[in-house]
Amino acid sequence: MLSTSLLLTDSALGAGVKCDAWPAWQRFKLLYMSHDGRIIDASTEAQITTSEGQSYALFFALVSNDREAFDRILRWTHNNLSGSQLEKILPAWKWGRADNGTWHVLDSNSASDADLWIAYTLGEASRLWHEPRYAALGAEIATNILRREVATVPGLGTVLLPAPIGFVTEDSWRLNPSYLPLPLLRGLERQTKDPLWNQIADSSEQIILSSAPKGFAADWIEFTRNGFTPDRRTHGIGSYDAIRVYLWAGMLPASDPARDKIVNALKPVLDSVAKRATPVETVDIQTLEMRGDGPPGFSAALLPMLANARMTAALQTHRQRAADNSLQGNQSYYSDALTLFGLGWLEQRYRFNRSGLLSVRWTPACDRPH
Repeated sequence: MLSTSLLLTDSALGAGVKCDAWPAWQRFKLLYMSHDGRIIDASTEAQITTSEGQSYALFFALVSNDREAFDRILRWTHNNLSGSQLEKILPAWKWGRADNGTWHVLDSNSASDADLWIAYTLGEASRLWHEPRYAALGAEIATNILRREVATVPGLGTVLLPAPIGFVTEDSWRLNPSYLPLPLLRGLERQTKDPLWNQIADSSEQIILSSAPKGFAADWIEFTRNGFTPDRRTHGIGSYDAIRVYLWAGMLPASDPARDKIVNALKPVLDSVAKRATPVETVDIQTLEMRGDGPPGFSAALLPMLANARMTAALQTHRQRAADNSLQGNQSYYSDALTLFGLGWLEQRYRFNRSGLLSVRWTPACDRPH
């Protein structure tokens, strides 16, 4: 039976907790992080590092009150993905070993989801660690996101594009619903006071809902002057990107105005999960044809929604699967990152409130010198 402590309200977060290390983060660092702060996807031949991996690790380090690792991750990102100009240049999304054996940026296009996580996390780190320089850098990155990765789309409004280049044609916009975690958008509006973030949150809600017409989110979706259509490249498949739609939805606080609408729209996912020991790897969002078993991180990504729905049996099954099969080696970076998000949330290591304010289990008194 699920411990009632896992179903405590947000107000109980951190009660009685002083300095609590996060073993999963320590294990993740050991498996994936180099001495100088690079998160390595060792399953790839090029041993790549993505801006996504750097952004997630920054967030995990903050949640764990690991300021030493935070600064190493930030420094590596600044030096290698932005040419030592992170305040001016959005980080390249992919870095690694080229065919000629040299190490450098492999694709300089930025990825807006990673940029959101970096900007947001810097703002929250500034507040929690009382470090103004983090807030200043986060605000500059947020400004550059608005300048380079946002478009005004007729009939949809102000929209966050996946990247500055490659996602807009004369008559269509290719969008990724998993790039749009609403708590971060609300947090950036609070941090920067720029009303454009609220407009992006409004369009993001529409994108998320439209990506899941039958309750299963697509990895990608297109918007044309005739409205939303299945993505022509991926043909309406939901898989490794879309799993994050459910993760971010489960993290929405009960007070968020979009929460009930989004969670209700995604309820068929929970009904499916309740009948399976493993989440599906891919689903056709139009025919609902399902194939394969998702990795352990897929189970972890569904934990917040399962907990909020009080689906105790399914929650226990997928929590156990994630806990038993994650962080076993360095070949599953993405799945293991999902596991830290899902289990970390379930363990109440972090929460977001209505305005995207981050709550953590440690108190400022836990801050360690570095």
